[in-house]
Amino acid sequence: MVTELPWDEKTGTLRRDLAAGMMNPACKHALEAALQIKEKYSANITTITMGPPAAEEVLREALALGADRAILICDKLLAGSDTYATSLVLTAAIKKECPKFDLILCGAYTADSETAQVGPQLAEELDLPAAAYVEKLEINGRTLRVRRLVDNFRETLEMEFPALVTVSMENYRPRYTELMGLENAFGGNDVLVLGAAALGINASLFKNKGSRTKVRKVFLRKAQKENILLQGTAASVVTEFLNKYQRKISTAIGKSIEEKKLDDKE
Repeated sequence: MVTELPWDEKTGTLRRDLAAGMMNPACKHALEAALQIKEKYSANITTITMGPPAAEEVLREALALGADRAILICDKLLAGSDTYATSLVLTAAIKKECPKFDLILCGAYTADSETAQVGPQLAEELDLPAAAYVEKLEINGRTLRVRRLVDNFRETLEMEFPALVTVSMENYRPRYTELMGLENAFGGNDVLVLGAAALGINASLFKNKGSRTKVRKVFLRKAQKENILLQGTAASVVTEFLNKYQRKISTAIGKSIEEKKLDDKE
């Protein structure tokens, strides 16, 4: 869990190198969508992630599930990248390793911050038609039809390839890894590791076009709890309790009643 990771107080970033390898839950749904497209249309799947060396475990899992290639972008220069910088780096990797792609599938958001920005920013960098929070994909020739639920409205959109889609978590339930998949993960397929230099990114470029987000302060909010023991007869304890907490109880009950009224109206 992200909440269990320590922060680097100097940089204001998570110590992701201390995290156990785990695929982002939303990205599992995007991978499942890709696998179903592969099974139906004989597509080729390349999975890309950006992170510390431990992120290779995630790519091995993708290979075990049925992905064909795996690319890890790993470089200390890229540590602490925000969504803007991440989209720039991913763009460079896609242009270098997958220049003739048809469709990019991303998880709708990440588990650490849930900004849901990398997918749309990546589409902007690659100048692609895009749709977010997609729950169903259909392909007809060079046309992609997607269905999504946004602000309680269900929309059906069409776009030409190449395109980018972020996949919601309502459908495309992730599958389990089969025993045969382990051969793909640890057999002939290997994970390609790319550093910043291989992508044409140097310190000067990343300083000018890198992260726009600056973390000024990081702190943990600690809940303050106090145990209070009320003693005496039942009647006196109840009276003392109401004298102390009647206002807080009334406020909480009032909010619950108002919320129920709103729910009933809807």
